Amino acid sequence: MTNRSDNPPSRRLACAGCGTEFSCSLSGPCWCSEEAFRMPMPLDGSDCLCPACLRSAAARASSAAAT
Repeated sequence: MTNRSDNPPSRRLACAGCGTEFSCSLSGPCWCSEEAFRMPMPLDGSDCLCPACLRSAAARASSAAAT
């Protein structure tokens, strides 16, 4: 018998930045695990960002660190 908690289904999320819907797979590699950069989880209680917003936030963080 399979324990349903071992493989939770993908979550459907709305991007905290733009509202675009996307999936997050908690049971396996999520799309974000293949990105070249990592961003911390939001401290304000908001949820994940979509691919475009995550890449944009990473570019802004990189630019700010360079100045």
